[in-house]
Amino acid sequence: MINAKKDISGGSIISPPAKGIRGTVTVPGDKSISHRSLIIGSIASGVTEVDGFLEGEDNLSTLNAMRLLGVKIERKEKNRVVVNGGGVEALREPSDVIDCLNSGTTARLLTGLLSAQPFFSVLTGDSSLRKRPMKRVVEPLSRMGALISGRREGSCLPLAITGRRLRGISYRTPMASAQLKSALLLAGLCAEGETIIEEPEKSRDHTERMLRIFGADVGIHENSIKIRSTKKLKGCGIVVPGDISSAAFFIVGAAITPESELLIKNAGINPTRTGILKIIELMGGSVKMLNVREVSGEPVADILVKSSKLKGIDIDGQKLLPAIDEFPIICIAAAFSDGTTTISGAGELRVKESDRIAVMAELLTSIGVEVKENEDGIIIKGIGCHQVKKSVIRSHGDHRIAMSAAIAALMSREGLEIDGAKCVDVSFPGFFNVLESVRAS
Repeated sequence: MINAKKDISGGSIISPPAKGIRGTVTVPGDKSISHRSLIIGSIASGVTEVDGFLEGEDNLSTLNAMRLLGVKIERKEKNRVVVNGGGVEALREPSDVIDCLNSGTTARLLTGLLSAQPFFSVLTGDSSLRKRPMKRVVEPLSRMGALISGRREGSCLPLAITGRRLRGISYRTPMASAQLKSALLLAGLCAEGETIIEEPEKSRDHTERMLRIFGADVGIHENSIKIRSTKKLKGCGIVVPGDISSAAFFIVGAAITPESELLIKNAGINPTRTGILKIIELMGGSVKMLNVREVSGEPVADILVKSSKLKGIDIDGQKLLPAIDEFPIICIAAAFSDGTTTISGAGELRVKESDRIAVMAELLTSIGVEVKENEDGIIIKGIGCHQVKKSVIRSHGDHRIAMSAAIAALMSREGLEIDGAKCVDVSFPGFFNVLESVRAS
C-alpha cells in the first residue's frame, strides 16, 4: 500500500485504508478567524500579535493583500504573525491589482473595506473565484454610496473600487452569509451614522466577536447587528483556535472507522460553527467536548470522538447552516451510515470552490454508494460499515473534496486515488501527514 505521505508534490496520491484512527491531533488554526485577525489588525492602531495563524493559501492571499495596502506584517516562527496597524486611515492605494487567488473571504471582505477608502483599487482572483457571485456584496455597498464596477454589472471579479465616503444603512440580507455580513460591517466602520444588518438566520459571528475585542461599537440582538463608525480600534493579542472545519474530517474519520478513539485538542466550538458536532450526534456518533474554555473571545474545547454505528437522518437548511462548509464530509458520514440521509437547503454550495453537490454525488457514485442529486441537496443511501472499491477521485481543485476523499479511503479495501490532492494546502497544509500519524494499519 502506498503511504499517503508520499507523492503529494505531483498532486495525485493513493490514500490508504485504516483499521481505525487513534491518538491525539491538533488541527491548524481557524481559517475564518485568521483572515479577520489580519484585516482588523491592519486597521487597528498599534501591534496585533496573532498566535496560531493558519498559513494556508487562502489566508496568505489576505496577508499579501494587506501588505499591498501598505501594512507591515511579519511572519514569525510557529504560525505567529505580527501586524503593525496604523489605523483605518493608514491604508494606502495599492500599486498593483490585488489578487485574491481562490479566496472568496479575501475578495468579499476587502470589497467592503476598500469601498470606504479614499483611493482606487482593483480586486481579482483565479478562474474559479472569478465565477463566484459578488453581486450580493456589491448591491448593498452601492446603497451605502460605494462606487464599484465589474464584470456582469458587478456580479463577478475583477472589481474596480473607487473609494468614497459611505453612509450607514439598514439592510436585511437575502441569505445568512458571514462574508456578506462582514463586508458590510467593515464598510460600516467608516460610514456616517449606524449600519444595521439583519439576517434571516444567524451566520458565523467571528467578525462581530473580533471587532468587539479591538474596541468597535458593535451591538448584537438575535440576528441583528448594529455598528457605528469608529477610527479608534486598538491592536491586541489574538490566539486562533483550531479550525472546527478541519477537525470535522477527523471527527467523521473516527466515527466511521471501527476501533477508533481520537482526541482533537484546542478546537474552536463557536456555536455558529458546531453544526457538524450536532449532526454527528444526531446520527448516533460518540462526540464529547472536554476542557471547555474561552480564548480571545471564542469558545474552545478538546473533542473526544469514538467509533460509532451511524444512522441516516434528514438534514434541512437550518441544521446545515452552522455546518455549511462541512457538507462534503457530512456526505461521507452519510455514506457509511445505516439507512438514508437526505440533505436539503444547500443550494449555495453550487457556487463554492466547486459545485459541491454535483462533485460529492460524483465521488460517492464512483465508490459504489447510491445517491440522488437534487437542486438544493442530495439523498444518500448509506452502506454501513462495508468497505468500498478502489477508485480514482477527482478533487476538482476543491480542498474539502480532497480531504473528504481521504476519509472515505479509510473505509476502502485498497485505498482511493485522489487526483488533485495538493489543493488541501488551501486550508490544511500537512493534512495527509497528520492523518497518517493516527492511522492504524
